[in-house]
Amino acid sequence: MGGASLGFATPLSSEAHPLSSHLRHITHFPVTLTPSTTSKYSTLRHIAATPMPQSSGDHHPSLEVIGGGMDTFLPAFKTLHLPYVPYPFFGWNRHVETIFASFFRSLPDVRYRRECLRTRDGGAVALDWVSGDDRRLPSDSPILILLPGLTGGSGDTYVRHMLSRARSKGWRVVVFNSRGCGGSPVTTPQFYSASFLGDISEVVEHVGKRYPRAKLYAVGWSLGANILVRYVGQGSKCCPLAGAVSLCNPFNLMIADEDFRKGFNIVYDKALANSLCKIFKRHALLFEDIGGEFNIPLVANAQSVREFDDGLTRVSFGFKSVDDYYSNSSSSDSIKLAENDPIAPSRGIPREDIQKNPNCMLIVTPKGGHLGWVAGREAPFGAPWTDPIVMDFLEHLEQPSFSTPEDVNSTGLQHLEV
Repeated sequence: MGGASLGFATPLSSEAHPLSSHLRHITHFPVTLTPSTTSKYSTLRHIAATPMPQSSGDHHPSLEVIGGGMDTFLPAFKTLHLPYVPYPFFGWNRHVETIFASFFRSLPDVRYRRECLRTRDGGAVALDWVSGDDRRLPSDSPILILLPGLTGGSGDTYVRHMLSRARSKGWRVVVFNSRGCGGSPVTTPQFYSASFLGDISEVVEHVGKRYPRAKLYAVGWSLGANILVRYVGQGSKCCPLAGAVSLCNPFNLMIADEDFRKGFNIVYDKALANSLCKIFKRHALLFEDIGGEFNIPLVANAQSVREFDDGLTRVSFGFKSVDDYYSNSSSSDSIKLAENDPIAPSRGIPREDIQKNPNCMLIVTPKGGHLGWVAGREAPFGAPWTDPIVMDFLEHLEQPSFSTPEDVNSTGLQHLEV
């Protein structure tokens, strides 16, 4: 099983900062989309739905839609007034849906142009731009930065489907491959983690300087969503993003870790641990004779994400224990959502904080698995049900009539959680 396509958010990234108080000051927050089993919503605006001909100011009872930004954003969605209907057989069981989407979802053909960005600490990340877009698109085209899930990258199906849809709307898209992911090089004895915001900060800054006339937006999945929400919350008024969308965000990594080690979820845990071990072994020489609290044998043979984080991640980022790392890297504090997500539990969603935030909206679907959402017009092999919804939200923010970050004072970044 490809751990990258599952996009779990625990092992490589862990940060816990109170974002709820900061998010109030961000201008266009992301939307959060989550299957009704394991996720929380922050002040970010997240979206997950499929495209339909007419917009509606209401939503169907099969969806949970809440948030302080509902009145502002709900009319922008074209399909939320329709019922969420899982695809027969594949869409009714969360594990079947998660695994089916991971293995059998179609992979859009995309030609990338890779840019390796050297970070200030000597590390490196890989930015994959779509080949030819520099010539095809004007310099002020809106830019969408994509953050895959744990061990994920620009080759994952859910990433390429979102990329293809955004490009069809005239958006410039870049995939942010974290250290060691998607073929990105590891040049220092440190990977990425849920707690580390340095890389995303430098990526957003770099992209903004390259295209100073364009507005920046971001979409994150699973661990990538957790990092994105934390980044937005910590950025406060200075966040350069005009909007953000969080999909299958685990929100509370302590709760996610508890559920991750139960029942069939152990299969996902082992798959992701295996993917992490493969990344580590390709760069094992960087950790030769590193000393300290690092447990290299445990890391190289980790049977769970927790073991990997205990031997490497939490030590790299200065945490006393794995629980310390998880509790201090959860994005739920940054916002002060789906019922059957096996990896991002619904009980971890900060609903009350999302409800109070005027720049945030949460959408929870009754089914969907983890990064599955095998429903909508393109099911079962096409794009996830969430893609059209995400674009509804982002295009709404991009409208000239919608206030820009410069026009808003302390109202918060627009955020969608699904």
